[in-house]
Amino acid sequence: MIAEALLYAATVPVTLKAHRRFIRYSVNLWSRAGRCSRQWAEHEERSKDAVRSAMAGLRQRRTAVILGSGLLRDVPIEELARTFDTVVLVDLVHLASTRLWLPLKGYKNVRLIERDLSGYDDLAASGQPEPLAFLRNVPYLDFVVSANLLSQIGRGVKRRFDAEQNGTMPADTVAQLIGAHRSALEAAPCKTCLITDVSYAVIDRTGKVLEEADLLHGVSLSSVQADWTWPVAPIGEESADYQIVHKVVAAY
Repeated sequence: MIAEALLYAATVPVTLKAHRRFIRYSVNLWSRAGRCSRQWAEHEERSKDAVRSAMAGLRQRRTAVILGSGLLRDVPIEELARTFDTVVLVDLVHLASTRLWLPLKGYKNVRLIERDLSGYDDLAASGQPEPLAFLRNVPYLDFVVSANLLSQIGRGVKRRFDAEQNGTMPADTVAQLIGAHRSALEAAPCKTCLITDVSYAVIDRTGKVLEEADLLHGVSLSSVQADWTWPVAPIGEESADYQIVHKVVAAY
């Protein structure tokens, strides 16, 4: 708990005030990733492999944008920084540990942007969400990765939607914004790679499925090239009686 508290405290002053309430989610993820590093290793490597495969045929490697860069455990940041002129990491929160690690590794061509990628405010204001419209202003853009972000957008949007008191948002807000992210990637004028968990299952020690859910709220994906499972919460992480396993796909 001491390490988590120190990381939280160090991240607060380097995070935009509007995004500080999300720091605890990033710190909790950092903590769980450390505890579950062995169980998460295959998922992280397969995510990296999907990015490597997607960028393998690129003729130009000027600017790459990583949406939902997070802890950088599931993207091949070394290869990206080595082969692209500029790498832009976009997320709500960049932990202080990540901010320190990048320059220590000598990644001078990596840029950090804090941004809400959900599109919720656009939908509320105009009814026309364009969560990735900012990509049109990125010069020499050759590659975009959405890295294990899409279901997190869905979870965050659902929490916000459920907390709304005025009831002005459309009933299908979650599905709309998940679909807007997918459609924006499909329309991007460059190569893209979408990695996302699409469903989860709660499984007991006997292998019985206790609960299942669609994390994309009915939104379908095309061009899926690979899929695998990710033990997000192995037995003993949330309960001694069950594990939580997500299905992950990569589309590129």
